[in-house]
Amino acid sequence: MSTTTIIIIAIVVVVLIAVAVVVGKKARERKLEGQRTEAGELRETAQSHGVRAEREQAAADQQAARARQAQAEADEKAAVARSENLAAEERARSAQHEDGLAREHHERARSLDPDVVDGEVEQGGRRGETETRARHQ
Repeated sequence: MSTTTIIIIAIVVVVLIAVAVVVGKKARERKLEGQRTEAGELRETAQSHGVRAEREQAAADQQAARARQAQAEADEKAAVARSENLAAEERARSAQHEDGLAREHHERARSLDPDVVDGEVEQGGRRGETETRARHQ
């Protein structure tokens, strides 16, 4: 082999190595650019999901607040109902007590009244009491 042939082969090898290096760099740049593009798309998707998540969380917080308010109103109404029920029971007890007292007083009045014979007012008795007694019985 001649020196010229060796030099030409060396130059061809150097050129081929340079081409391989340039092609390798271009391939790596394309790969990196593809990764950058994919990463950018993923960031946009993540941001979109983040915005949706914030909206959903805000809606969930509002719904929870409405639920707490409704529960508070229901608790208040239940307390009012319990209070009204207790008041009604107390009034019923009071009415029964008053009714008992009224009956006792009527019985005592009948037993004390000289004009009453067997629960009836005699002919000469007072007419107003008979009517009053008839209304209370």
